[in-house]
Amino acid sequence: MVSVSPVTIEAIHAARERIRGRVRETPVLPSTLLSDRLGAAVILKCENLQRTGSFKARGAINVLASAIEAGRALSGVVAASAGNHAQGVALAAAEHGIPATILMPRDAPLQKQVATRDYGATVVLVGGPLSQAIEEARTLASERSMLFVPPFDDAAVVAGQGTLGLELLEQVPDVETVVVPAGGGGLLAGVAIAIKAVRPGVRVVGVQTAVMPGIVASLRSGAPVAVEAARTVADGTAVAGPSALTFDLIQRHVDQVITVPEEAIARAIVLLIERSRLVVEGAGALGVAAVLSGALAGVVPSPGKTAIVLSGGNIDVTALGRIVARGLLLEGRQCTLTVAAANVPGELARITRAMADAGANVIEVRHEIVTPDLPLGVARLTFRLEVTGAEAFEALLDTLEAHGLREGVATDLATPAAAAAAW
Repeated sequence: MVSVSPVTIEAIHAARERIRGRVRETPVLPSTLLSDRLGAAVILKCENLQRTGSFKARGAINVLASAIEAGRALSGVVAASAGNHAQGVALAAAEHGIPATILMPRDAPLQKQVATRDYGATVVLVGGPLSQAIEEARTLASERSMLFVPPFDDAAVVAGQGTLGLELLEQVPDVETVVVPAGGGGLLAGVAIAIKAVRPGVRVVGVQTAVMPGIVASLRSGAPVAVEAARTVADGTAVAGPSALTFDLIQRHVDQVITVPEEAIARAIVLLIERSRLVVEGAGALGVAAVLSGALAGVVPSPGKTAIVLSGGNIDVTALGRIVARGLLLEGRQCTLTVAAANVPGELARITRAMADAGANVIEVRHEIVTPDLPLGVARLTFRLEVTGAEAFEALLDTLEAHGLREGVATDLATPAAAAAAW
């Protein structure tokens, strides 16, 4: 266990000077909706608008600048990442004219693979989880005498990420609670060190996805542990667990680390797009998910003015539609409804008219005329609908039942005579 912190507030201030002018001071925006949900003022720290689309540029730029400042000759840099750290390292290397090789898991989002190549890096895809890519990257760096830039297990990386904390305190000096997404813990540790050094009374809460809660499991065990790899919409935090460095820093500077379900992350992405006009990836939306799921209120009943870090916006466009659709389903704003109805002219039109009267919008309909479990003359109609929420869906069911139709597929739900008579 590390006994003396290798990352100090002085190191974070020094990092800020190194990266000044090379990273953006990202804006903070209030959220009325989230404030109402939490019962306290909520401010969003929009690091999704950072260069390369995430906070990772801060740490990567500080590592390379520190190495060059120390007089190290760099023939090349190597890193391993599922995407955001890859882009940060690729950008930092390109600005110094240094070749970069990035190892990425084969299932890393395509958008992040393409963006990393566009920054000039050589991308090597590796089978297995991120932890395997990290080990292979370390080996490659050693064999070729190149600088390995860890995603979180490095004091200069943590110090670089900590600059976000200093920036946030200047923008929101009266903040009382800061909520930070966490995977390996570099951002969480850095922000916590900065905030606690300047404003010790501010609460710092980390958030992880419940399917890969490596930091939470480590805190419960009292030592760093690794959890099994799992698919998650928060792919940017799909890390097995913290390192000894980040675990020690989190244990000493962070007040609480909580988890949120995958469903809440999808809902958070949708809410941020619709209500804040912000495109945020799953990892970046963890803090908002903590508000929507009630997880934050569960550990901090009176949070006061709360800043939520939106740590990244590099969502895979090909997956965005699926994530949004899932979020709408979870919000009860899209639904699937199946009814059995008479297979007679005008029946479909009358059903959809009733749906329109109830405020539902038909997105898709499947009309099955011949089915083995319904009698001849009865059709199964499956609708995909847009509604304003769960209450609107219940009102829709009431409207259809008033016309002799009920949700379901069994033969006792409707007969041709009963359905026709209802109209």
